[in-house]
Amino acid sequence: MFEECVYRDRAVYLPEERTLVLADVHLGRDRASAVSLPLGEQADITERLENLLDQFEPRAVVVAGDLLHSFGRLSYGVERSLHEFERQIEERDVRLVVTRGNHDTLLNSVLDGAVSEHHVGDLLVCHGHERPARAESYVIGHVHPAITIEGQKRPCYLRGPAIDGSPTLVLPAFTRLAGGVDIARSRSLRSPLLGAAGAYRPIVRDEAGDETLEFPPLGEFRTFL
Repeated sequence: MFEECVYRDRAVYLPEERTLVLADVHLGRDRASAVSLPLGEQADITERLENLLDQFEPRAVVVAGDLLHSFGRLSYGVERSLHEFERQIEERDVRLVVTRGNHDTLLNSVLDGAVSEHHVGDLLVCHGHERPARAESYVIGHVHPAITIEGQKRPCYLRGPAIDGSPTLVLPAFTRLAGGVDIARSRSLRSPLLGAAGAYRPIVRDEAGDETLEFPPLGEFRTFL
């Protein structure tokens, strides 16, 4: 499982299903963060999503939770950012599916049709903050995994077993405003679907070198960091 998937810019493309999956977009995080992006949050997400749509021409885009950031109220400009996100996808006649995350408490007020989980073939996409229905395999977000290699902290994917043994892929946060949780220093991962961190392989995408680097499970790899 996952051998055929393509890792790009904090997202994953599933060729057989022609589906692009990303997680933790956190629209509105710029208003709650002291960190800023050179392009600004909306421009950065718009540009990167456009590049992914151009590259893969998917039939569907699935968001694995936390499309929004705020718990209590929508900050200024979030609805505009959300409508731009929807427009980019739907104007290409691509289906958009959004699964709810723990930050998406206000999602139903601005978006119709969000679901708790979504099947892509035999694979179940969900956020990962709650236990989903039993599935053959899972793709989740929520964890915001990152790893520090040679002094540089990088977002990473994690691949390994769910607690029920099913193959699982954890996506990094799509927003670049999320610093990420250094999983090499974590003994457990903050999802009820996942077991101890040592069982999971970090996968780092080097966009500049156009290379995807897959490392041994953390239980073996920690000693080299």
